[in-house]
Amino acid sequence: MLTYDFHNINGPIYLYLYNCIKKDIISGKLKSGEKLPSKRSFAKNNGISTITIQNAYDQLVSEGYVFTLPKRGYYVSEIINSMNTVSKSNISYDIHVPSEKNEFIYDLSYNGTDPENFPFSVWAKVTRDVMSNRKNDLMKSAPSGGIRELRESIANHLSSFRGMIVDPDQIIIGAGTEYLYGIITQLLGKNKKYVIENPGYKKLMKIYKHSEIDCGFAAMDNNGIMISELDRTKAEVAHICPNHHFPTGITMPASRRYEILAWANQDNKRYIIEDDYDSEFRSEGKPIPTLFSIDGCEKVIYINTFSKSLTPTIRISYMVLPAHLANKFYETMSFYSCTVSNFEQYTLAQFINQGYFEKHINRMRLFYMRQRKNVIQEIENSKIGNIFTIIENDSGLHFILKVKEGIGSENFHNLLRENGIHINSLSDYYFSGGDDAKDMYIINYSMISKNKMREILDIMENIIKL
Repeated sequence: MLTYDFHNINGPIYLYLYNCIKKDIISGKLKSGEKLPSKRSFAKNNGISTITIQNAYDQLVSEGYVFTLPKRGYYVSEIINSMNTVSKSNISYDIHVPSEKNEFIYDLSYNGTDPENFPFSVWAKVTRDVMSNRKNDLMKSAPSGGIRELRESIANHLSSFRGMIVDPDQIIIGAGTEYLYGIITQLLGKNKKYVIENPGYKKLMKIYKHSEIDCGFAAMDNNGIMISELDRTKAEVAHICPNHHFPTGITMPASRRYEILAWANQDNKRYIIEDDYDSEFRSEGKPIPTLFSIDGCEKVIYINTFSKSLTPTIRISYMVLPAHLANKFYETMSFYSCTVSNFEQYTLAQFINQGYFEKHINRMRLFYMRQRKNVIQEIENSKIGNIFTIIENDSGLHFILKVKEGIGSENFHNLLRENGIHINSLSDYYFSGGDDAKDMYIINYSMISKNKMREILDIMENIIKL
């Protein structure tokens, strides 16, 4: 007869009994085919109710550890290799999760959104309206490419803001650009040679490499990625940021744009991924036309995100596929579920349709222009302003600060970190070369006030005096 200690039990008794019997079955103490005690005798022997025994047995039956025979009772099921399973006591839970704590007082590498600048009240109002009036829509599964209302909103926005004529069915919604990169590589094929810009976004290289994709890099000149480099690397897919390159800030001129389109048209296997990074915040003039808008041969995949224009935490990105690739997506990948919730999609669609997004962009453009001007003035008017050269560009939320030769050394960089200042050198973004960029530093100013910049400059001054 099975006997267990029912003293000092935490939780339901049936659950304790279930775990005891289960443990004995897995360990082999209770053999396959062995009959378990009847509920009545088991209850009497252990001083517990038959209902408790019934509940424990029912749970064991439902999980397959025990089976019943009509009018004969409960028997232990055959559990193959149960003795070879690893005991939890042997598992190490020493998991090394990267720290999320920012150890720096000043972070010039961070280009997030200040909570004071996000339209919380408007977003909350739109969210409440969507949840009140779109209950049925919110409970339906979204199409693989995203809800049509949001795709139509994005198509209209691209038409008015970027001059792009896009069918909503060409637009695919995804939770972040990393997800969309995965879709693109499946559409184009993982056996192609992908090339990104040097200097460039190193996380992009990691994403491609992690997907076991042959990814290289091509050097740039003052006009952007060079065609000779694409030929040298035997690139088939060029992933570029022609409208505002990160980190250099270069805007590709029209002549180079047509050159790279001509390069793509030389081979039907070639494509261009146009990453329209940071394009919303051009400080002067109209936005530069996209490669997609001047491509007449369906060679350009346009990709963008609301991470910069709203906030990175919303995690809504989209891509615009050439018509033939859009058809391929729906023919071969429509079984994919859209990775953005309906709640966020309908909210963003209404946010755009009611004009709030355009107002927000216009307000933030003015704010960042003032922010940029104030930060630059602080640098130029500081006691050490003469050691700096500011390399500006027409758009984006960063600029490059060149430090006088001999000062911006590796030791200077290390001293900044020791004094609580996190700043990236332009050389950090090179895959090869870049020695001449060690004296150039990237200033992300989206969350740096005049006072903070003044404090940073005071620390820099003290470091230089050492």
